[in-house]
Amino acid sequence: TAIRAAILIQNWYRFTKARLETRRRYSLSIFQSIEYAEEQDQLQVCNFHFFLYKQFCYPQRTEVAHKQKGYVVDEGLSLTEFENKIDVPDSYYGPRLSFPLTVEDANALLHAFRNEQLLHARYVLQLLCETRRVLKEMPNITHLSTSYSKEITVCGDLHGNLDDLLLIFYKNGLPSEQNPYVFNGDFVDRGKNSMEILIILFAFLLIYPNDLHLNRGNHEDYIMNLRYGFTKEVSKKYKDHGKLILCLLRDVFSWLPLATIIDSKVLILHGGISDTTDLDFLNALERNKCGAFAMASILDSHNLSVITYHQSSLACVCCLQILDILWSDPRSQNGCTPNKSRGGGCYFGPDVTAKLFERYNLKMLIRSHEFKPEGYEISHDGKVITIFSASNYYEEGSNRGAYIKLNPELIPRFVQYQVSKYTRRQNLQERVGTMESSALKSLREKIYAYRSELTSAFAQYDLNSTGRISVSDWAVAMESVLQLDLPWRMLRAQLVQMTPNGEVDYMSCFYDLKIGQPTKQVQPALVETLCRYRRDLEIIFNIIDKDHSGLISLEEFGQTWKLFASHLGIDMYDESLDKLVLSIDYNKDGHIDFNEFLEAFHVVHRLEKKAN
Repeated sequence: TAIRAAILIQNWYRFTKARLETRRRYSLSIFQSIEYAEEQDQLQVCNFHFFLYKQFCYPQRTEVAHKQKGYVVDEGLSLTEFENKIDVPDSYYGPRLSFPLTVEDANALLHAFRNEQLLHARYVLQLLCETRRVLKEMPNITHLSTSYSKEITVCGDLHGNLDDLLLIFYKNGLPSEQNPYVFNGDFVDRGKNSMEILIILFAFLLIYPNDLHLNRGNHEDYIMNLRYGFTKEVSKKYKDHGKLILCLLRDVFSWLPLATIIDSKVLILHGGISDTTDLDFLNALERNKCGAFAMASILDSHNLSVITYHQSSLACVCCLQILDILWSDPRSQNGCTPNKSRGGGCYFGPDVTAKLFERYNLKMLIRSHEFKPEGYEISHDGKVITIFSASNYYEEGSNRGAYIKLNPELIPRFVQYQVSKYTRRQNLQERVGTMESSALKSLREKIYAYRSELTSAFAQYDLNSTGRISVSDWAVAMESVLQLDLPWRMLRAQLVQMTPNGEVDYMSCFYDLKIGQPTKQVQPALVETLCRYRRDLEIIFNIIDKDHSGLISLEEFGQTWKLFASHLGIDMYDESLDKLVLSIDYNKDGHIDFNEFLEAFHVVHRLEKKAN
């Protein structure tokens, strides 16, 4: 009896663990699929954003090198200009930097940021000027050697998660001549402390320019920053000088090195490679002129209208090279194919890796760019390592972060960690439940934004208008519209109601969702379109709101939306737009602010609202 009881308990435990693991995996799949879908959406409208940015921002830059509050943002901008023109009040209790920086300055910054203090704008601008000066002297590909230190530490994406950086320094020590680091791009966006991470990394770069090394990631780009939060973060934290800081940051990002090579054997770059990757060419190009080229290449690969600075073949090659190293992902299949998930870069197989290694006598490729549940992953027979350093990336408890220690024998040692503010108080089932709930919430919002298209797709299988279709037809319809490559059959219990005879009540996937504010007398299709492109329209707000007041006139909004709708081929009538504009000007002041707009077109989960 005791043995049978033990076997039953063991079987129950295994079954419970298996179910939790299944829920964890499909939750992560949902997060990642939506992330990549957003990147595709970003690329679809990127040339429109670029057009607006050029119209609203470039004219200012071409006027005597862009004047901003009495400063000229050009190559000769000096530290003393900020000292003379930006006062630091006595009431400011944060770090007061003097250049050249010292380790004490870096420690003061770490202490201040742990206590959620801001660095004054004067010191931020001075730091950025000095960082740009140092970066300009660096090559496109940095060469390091382990002979000068016992180990080199390589970190992946941080994405604004300051706690991860602080934990890395706590576990692994601060950067120094004896403790060198390589940070492999994507320092910013998504998280709330991107600016603090940049300040810390740039400070250590100035103190130890030969021992702290930074590679550019695909998020070190002003168009990406408009969508994924960094521009908004800077504007919010530095209201008076945010525009000038962002302008300088754009230049700093353009000068970040593209790759690092350790002991002539280990190549470190952000995304990946392709069958045309040429390290000699990458080392020779003018990297500060390639950021916009890379985005233009992505657009060109989608056969969209492309805005570029030059139309030369050299510029095109430059674009593709940068695009591949910033956006590509490894796959187990041989060959080099377009990266359809992200919409840019390529998938490169083991044969592509082997070819590059043979040509340049390499042993290992370390890249980042891609979420990994354990913080790292080894592929291509141990030749390719993905390192991802942002723990809790999608949700609290969703993943570990990791970094790599490389010794003189170039044997990688992985150190994993997870910042734990709340998860220590939760058991495994609670952690998975929290992650699953967040993932399904994001998925339902995506579903609602495509309500019209989904309803039409369902109707094709419901010839008698019963409101019911088979599970297989429902799954096909969901994938045909959303194209998220998700296990829809497995997810059906979480998304729709089933009839007694096993069919899907397909309209039930919309039952518990609605648009945040009532928009009566406005075309439902138009409301859904605005909900779908809510984040893109927020970017447009940020671009055309030149004074960062948070307000634009109804006329400006109407004109911009018409351009945007025309670009996307959206059918729209002037009367419908007029009703829409008036409906979201809640206080009737003749202007629309970000809060009014975002409140109008977000998806509310009715059941959650009742529960609260």
